[in-house]
Amino acid sequence: MDVSQVIARELGIRSEQVSAVRTLLEDGCTIPFIARYRKEATGGLDDVTLRTLSERLDYLNRLDARKAEVLKTIKEQGKLTDELALHLESAETLQRVEDLYKPFKKSRVTRASKARDAGLTPLADLIFAQNKATQDPLKEAARFIKVDSPYADAAAALQGACDIVAECVADNPDAVEELRGFVQRTAQLTACGINEDAERDFAAYVDFSESLSRVPSHRILALNRGEAEGKLRVSVDADDNEALQRLERRFIRGDSPWRTVLSGALADSWKRLMFPSLEREARALATERAQKDAIEVFAKNAEALLKQRPVKDARIIALDPGYRTGCKVAVIDEFGMLLDHGTIYPTPPRNDIAGAKRALGTWAQKYHANIIVVGNGTASRETEEVVSDFIAESGLELNYTIVNEAGASVYSASELATKEHPDLDVTTRGALSLGRRLQDPLAELVKIPPQSIGVGQYQHDLNQKELSSSLGGVVERVVNEVGVDLNTASESLLSYVAGVSPTIAHNIVAFREEQGPFVSRAQLKKVSKLGPKAFQNCAGFLRIREGKEPLDSTGVHPESYAVATAVLDKAGLAVCELAHGKSVDIRSKLGNLNSLALELGVGLPTLNDIVSDLEKPGRDPREDAPEVVFSRAVLSLDDLEPGMELTGTVRNVVDFGAFVDIGVKQDGLVHISKLSESFVKHPSDVVAVGDTVKVWVESVDKNRGRISLSMTKPHV
Repeated sequence: MDVSQVIARELGIRSEQVSAVRTLLEDGCTIPFIARYRKEATGGLDDVTLRTLSERLDYLNRLDARKAEVLKTIKEQGKLTDELALHLESAETLQRVEDLYKPFKKSRVTRASKARDAGLTPLADLIFAQNKATQDPLKEAARFIKVDSPYADAAAALQGACDIVAECVADNPDAVEELRGFVQRTAQLTACGINEDAERDFAAYVDFSESLSRVPSHRILALNRGEAEGKLRVSVDADDNEALQRLERRFIRGDSPWRTVLSGALADSWKRLMFPSLEREARALATERAQKDAIEVFAKNAEALLKQRPVKDARIIALDPGYRTGCKVAVIDEFGMLLDHGTIYPTPPRNDIAGAKRALGTWAQKYHANIIVVGNGTASRETEEVVSDFIAESGLELNYTIVNEAGASVYSASELATKEHPDLDVTTRGALSLGRRLQDPLAELVKIPPQSIGVGQYQHDLNQKELSSSLGGVVERVVNEVGVDLNTASESLLSYVAGVSPTIAHNIVAFREEQGPFVSRAQLKKVSKLGPKAFQNCAGFLRIREGKEPLDSTGVHPESYAVATAVLDKAGLAVCELAHGKSVDIRSKLGNLNSLALELGVGLPTLNDIVSDLEKPGRDPREDAPEVVFSRAVLSLDDLEPGMELTGTVRNVVDFGAFVDIGVKQDGLVHISKLSESFVKHPSDVVAVGDTVKVWVESVDKNRGRISLSMTKPHV
């Protein structure tokens, strides 16, 4: 099997591109580096395609290794035939390899193995042979009676032989493959409630049936959860008659005295051996598909969250609301440095609203704060109301906004937070983190395990290894796309830069603390354990502001500095003029880039990237993201009426819709059918986390605290 051709066919690219990527990966290049700085070699494959390609390479390498292992094992048993070897070699999935290997596995004691030990294999062969000359199968079976054994009469011997036939059929790779497809295409996934809790928690699934191949991912995950909690009984229903007919067409040849016996063995094989296995497999595959879809949604949401626009020049009073223990406060400057902290008690049981307002006024004036941030957790609405009233009464130039505090408690209690702020208590660290999330979401959120940032569905039910891997790839992609300030980045942020391991990230920070700020990218070569390959991978993504080399502030890789300098010369500019914005219209001064690429001996994609970086040195792509929504009116469920028009922020996107923060304690749901006038395949095709959207209230269920919204204007 030519791996490059297989992957090229699957991804719709050229095999030469796959081969080039394989070579680069084997040479130690990271995916972000390949995507950004090796476009000529890969034909411009993007990060997502490269990651898919890498995953397929890994799978196919595991497939080849498993094939070799199975071939060796069967050969050692002396049972390898040319036909079997050909089937194994042409197998395209691990499942197919396991199907082919199943008859040769050393299995536990079964009804069939006991029958084989009793010498009934020849009788099973007679059943399979379906000899028309046989007069009576029971008479044939009588020849195999074993006295003082479970097969002491003809009927028992015949049943034992049928057990062997049933197992052989269940181990037949072609029969299994056919019926696997049959089950997965035609079976129904059903569920029923098994206790009173099911009606309350899983009302939609207490009497449920839907085609297994068409059940949406979120329903599969919901069914799995209900089953795990002991509230639902979930099963797969397949057409037994159709399954048996398929087996009979495959194994029965015309009429013979053995037909009824073989048909019974086939029915037993299906019911007792094949279907239970295929049911488990179908459920597992459905769950795998659902988890993959959920992880993709989670990844898209996480990427949108990480790409939210930073709020510059924000001097922040950050509030982490609470009831009994009060509202923790952290005051931070525009660089994220802690200026002050404390606790106010504007909520029950103390209700010290006047004291809270006085404290806010003191902090706001003393530290020239211009923004108040309120976490969206417990006591958020009550705290928000006090903040809104305070701003209206104070006359100060202040705005406020709500920040999603998902994962803040995870960070504040972490070893990293303890190391960063050993003198602060856990709750104050949480307030500090909320404020920094507004200033630079990416820099702060990388300190939290991606699965804890609260932008997915059923995240705790998903394969945590795969979820972590996928989200880690998202964070890595965003970090490298944005770029990292080498002199201010935390260890957490640095560890996501291509080629930078946690150990190297620690060493970079240690070098910075010992030697002072980096003045050039070249200094990275002096960092312990940061070798030539790591430097190649990371250098282009690390930025130095106002260093010795102006190009260090751009996304131009050091390997291309000579080309960048030549480009500037062609445009009549000095490198030092980059910092003064004089290279903005450089492209218009260069003439035909194709000719220039040939002249400079560089690929056109690389030249285009260099010119773009020179035109906007240090540009943050997050500047294109929607602006943060400030100073919304405080609302409660009682304020909402059907038809009311509101502006909100998308907080989460799931398979069935989007949750939008409209300034009420509960986020409202825009069902997928209400996202657009036209058909929407998936909500992520229309909205992303962080988007500012206009919505209309559809309905309000005050008892259940649920708000239904629409993004399509109601027809009056």
